[in-house]
Amino acid sequence: MAISLRLLNMYKAIQKIFTLLLVSGVLLPLTPAIGAETWPAPNKTIVIINPFAPGGAVDAFTRPIAKQLTTQLGDSVIVDNKSGAGGTLGAAIAAKMAPDGYTWFGGAVHHTIAQSLYPNLSYDITKDFEPIAVLGSVPQVIVINPNKFGTTDLKTIIAIIQKNPGKYNYGSAGNGTSQHLAGELFKQLTKTDITHVPYRGAGPALQDLVAGQLDMMFDTLAAAGPFIKNGQIIAVAVAAPKRVEGFPDIPTAAEAGLPNYNVASWYALWGIKGTNPVILDKMAAAVQQALNSDEIKERWIAMGASAPKMSRVEFGKFVNQEVIRWRQVVKTSNIHLD
Repeated sequence: MAISLRLLNMYKAIQKIFTLLLVSGVLLPLTPAIGAETWPAPNKTIVIINPFAPGGAVDAFTRPIAKQLTTQLGDSVIVDNKSGAGGTLGAAIAAKMAPDGYTWFGGAVHHTIAQSLYPNLSYDITKDFEPIAVLGSVPQVIVINPNKFGTTDLKTIIAIIQKNPGKYNYGSAGNGTSQHLAGELFKQLTKTDITHVPYRGAGPALQDLVAGQLDMMFDTLAAAGPFIKNGQIIAVAVAAPKRVEGFPDIPTAAEAGLPNYNVASWYALWGIKGTNPVILDKMAAAVQQALNSDEIKERWIAMGASAPKMSRVEFGKFVNQEVIRWRQVVKTSNIHLD
């Protein structure tokens, strides 16, 4: 009886010491830590920050991918819109998020252009983010109002504009957007003088093109496609190296007489700098699986989009090249934004 009592007291003493050590942090709980090998953790939401307003082009690509990833990963993947300052506000917020694999950044070609347009950015798209994948790429298309030029031949249209400097105009979704820069690149290649008319979004600009307030535009097939299909505007060339599957009758710019005019609005996913490489690779693999699904493929074709297959390294190099390319266009066009 005395021995049993003594053993009980010893057990209580040992238990008390163990508890003190655990509370003081000398011993760690015997609960496995959530690391790269167990990502994603059960019931933990994965967030993709979209730096533009709901309903825009980035939403059109990130939300279907988020839905597909939710099915694949077994955890909720959502898109969180944080718009403002031409997409730079949300990018700045994302750059400061914890690199734990549960926050990602859904950006676009605009963010490679912004590097040259905004002199006081608090982030760098090439240094503060980890490249994951291009979600989709939509070529720009040169579209005109049916009553403005009397022809649909691009060479003839260019000749008409060259003979009438300053007479014709083109609209865009706003200063510094990919549509604006596509127009400026066109002007540089063709040595033409066309007046830029910025709008607050591509939708209002397209409506004015239909109404005849604008002469031409450089916009994505995703946005201009419905207007092209119903005959309200005319597509004279697509700015891509080959014809687009969903719009096979539109010639490429090279076929129409303007070689080297290749412009696409692309949308992509980045990780936060410092995220474990194992997690980055897991997400990249999951995204590629999503892009290979029949549902995503069909949706992309309907938008005139494709998903270029690039490794993470290849995508990183592509981003660097785009920054350099658009920096030169911005410099030559002498574009300045506060």
